[in-house]
Parts: sequence; C-alpha cells; structure tokens
Amino acid sequence: MKALIVTLLPIFVLYGVIYLFAWGALHFYQTSKNGRRSPLSHKLLRAPGQTLAGQVEDITVELNGDLAMLFLLPFSIFSLYLVQVHWGSLKPSLVNVGGHTLIGLATMVFVAKRLHSRLKTRNLLRLGLEAEMAAGQELNHLMLHGCHVFHDFPAEEFNIDHVIVGPSGVLAVETKGRPKPDKGRGAMDAKVIYDGEALRFPDWNETKPLQQAKRQAVWLSKWLSSAIGESVTAKPALALPGWFVERTKPGDVLVFNGRSPQFLAKPGREGQLSPEIIQRISHQLEQRCRDVEPVAYRKENKKQAGAK
Repeated sequence: MKALIVTLLPIFVLYGVIYLFAWGALHFYQTSKNGRRSPLSHKLLRAPGQTLAGQVEDITVELNGDLAMLFLLPFSIFSLYLVQVHWGSLKPSLVNVGGHTLIGLATMVFVAKRLHSRLKTRNLLRLGLEAEMAAGQELNHLMLHGCHVFHDFPAEEFNIDHVIVGPSGVLAVETKGRPKPDKGRGAMDAKVIYDGEALRFPDWNETKPLQQAKRQAVWLSKWLSSAIGESVTAKPALALPGWFVERTKPGDVLVFNGRSPQFLAKPGREGQLSPEIIQRISHQLEQRCRDVEPVAYRKENKKQAGAK
C-alpha cells in the first residue's frame, strides 16, 4: 500500500496543482468584476463574420480540450493500471502492460485524428471569417455614398453575410472564402470565370454559392416586404475576396471580388428608393441586427444562476 501511495503521489500532486491554479484564476477573475459594471446600456450591432467568429471560438475550446486529453491520457492509463494491480486482481505481466498500452495508444490515436479534423475545420472557418471581414470592411465605405450596411444578418436558421440598403436598392451579399491554388501559373491561379451559370475556378467549378445567394435574396425580399408593408426586391450578390472575377455572360447574381464596391451605390435601371423607404427598411434591419450583448463585466442574474 505504501509503495502504491508513493507511486501515485506525483500524479495527485500534479492534478491538485492544476485544479488550484484553475480555481484561483477563476476566483480572481470573478472578484475583479465586483463593484463595476459595463458603461454600455444597449445591445451592439453585429460585426462582419459575427457567427463565424463564435464558431472559431467554440472549436478552439474543443481543440484545447483535445490537447489536454492527449497530455493527461498517459497519466490516467498509468494510474488505472497501478490501481488494478495493487487493489484489484490484475497481476503485473507483459500481457497486461501491453493491453493497457494498446488501449492508451488507441485512445490517443482517436483523439489525435479528431484534433487533426478540428484543426482543418478551424482553418476553413478562419478563412471564411477573414473573407467576411475583408468584404465587410470594403462594403462599409458605401456609407459615404448614402448607403446603410449591415453584417451577419440573422435570418431563419441561416445568416446573410451583408445587406446593403441605398438609393440603388437592396443587396443581399453572400461572401465565400476560397483558397487559391499555388501551382506557379500566375494570373490563372487567381482568376475565376463567371459565365452566368457557374463559377469556373482554376481547378474546379461551383454553382452552390450562386444558388445560395439567390435563395437568400428571395427570403430577404419576402421578409422586408412583410416588415414594411410594401413590395421590396432584394438583389443577390456574391463576393469572392482576393479573386479576379471575369464575367463572360450576364447572370442573375452580381459576382465581384469585394474591392472598390462604390459601383454598388449607383442607381440601376429599376430606379431609386426614396429616402423614406430606405429609412423604413434600415430600421427593420437594424432591429434584427442589434442583438449582441456586451460581455465585459456581465453578471449572471439570479434566475439564470438558479437554472444552472
């Protein structure tokens, strides 16, 4: 028994130190908020890539959990083996040691594969987030031309990356981040051809982003028409940040690379929206987009704490 305690003592000490540091950090964080509150009394507007930023944060937490599991698994398997040997009926042998080792290795391989998958997913999410941020920052310049710009507009079980309202009408903009091939072909590796029906990338073709942009514009048209009591038609647009877009034929979707979007503020053939309609549409959009709660110095109310 004494030998077992001596063997397990370093592991218990390690876990105890980890727990104390985690508890201490959480305690000091909570007490640092006492006697203070946020100066912000209203909700914030959604930022470009708001939803993707949350997904990146969530998957990063999961990745940290996988890394911690990989670190703690050998100690856990070793502790389990010692407990079974000293307190159970397991006898020390190469077979038993090998069995526990195989179990540990199999578990670590599973966690490592999941870690690899999550890393790939996070990289794709980051690309999408950066593309939305890049397009959103450029589209914000349209405010100088009398447009209202909203980002990450929450619809029904999906989000519209950007919504633009101005004299030229309403645009529902979908943004896609696509990595470029690096094959030394110069401009060919950076060009996408839009023929009115599909996106012809250097090594692949896509139609789903175009279909998605059109579906979102249809939904936004119906929702806005219902919200303001007048017919509103939202036009679909697709931004591909970083790509050179060559349009060979006209199509139902406006495809551009997100840079220098001032042309979107120019009136089209359909005519201009009146300032009154622009204001009514923008009011409805803002009401739906202003849903971000400030988190600094946020305190849980008693009902939420009791529910937990």
